[in-house]
Amino acid sequence: MDHRENQEQNTYQKELEQEKAHHEEYDDKVMIDGHPFRIPYKIIQEVTWSNVKKEEMKSLEYAGRLQYRLMLLEPVIRAKVEFTKQKITIIYNPKTSHNRKEKISLEELMEFLGKEGVHVQSNPKEERDFDYVNEMYKYQFDPPSIRERPPYGYTMEEWKKMKKEYGVKLEEGKQKGREKFAAWQQNYAEKYPNVLADKITAKPNVKPTLMQKIFGKKGKKDNDKGFWFHGV
Repeated sequence: MDHRENQEQNTYQKELEQEKAHHEEYDDKVMIDGHPFRIPYKIIQEVTWSNVKKEEMKSLEYAGRLQYRLMLLEPVIRAKVEFTKQKITIIYNPKTSHNRKEKISLEELMEFLGKEGVHVQSNPKEERDFDYVNEMYKYQFDPPSIRERPPYGYTMEEWKKMKKEYGVKLEEGKQKGREKFAAWQQNYAEKYPNVLADKITAKPNVKPTLMQKIFGKKGKKDNDKGFWFHGV
């Protein structure tokens, strides 16, 4: 039994109890391709501060540690601290968001940054609603197929016409390669039957044992009772 299922069920049960205690209802299910999925967030918030002082960000290493400490906050979903560009971008679960997860306000985020030595109260900032389902969940867990590109020197229209024939020729080439290798393997096994104790044989899937590799492969005799090794 997967203990993670019990853990998820217990966590979900606690969330439901908290919801009932606060008389709050939240439908966390989202339909994707006709199937319901539990999504922890829907519309959350993204904030970006620019012109952050490099003196306060100190160094690339300190900026990296600050980004890590931001990610340790439960309401912070994603954080990016860019020392060179002097920018800090945070995607977080705001107090106004309607879900059961832990929340944080913009003022509390700025207070946290201030304790880390980075003061952004007077910095230019951009705020926007962040669609967690479409901008993050689907991008990570349900990504679109990789865009097909034509080979170099061909247009997409030309590639569409030759794609099927190219696939057939490619498979034929692979099959010829396998047959050529099998013929070479068979010829080598017949020409050098004792090389590597029959490691290369007409039946490549049959692998020799360690004893066969060391002492060679021998046929069984009627009185053969096996190999006995007397250690020191």
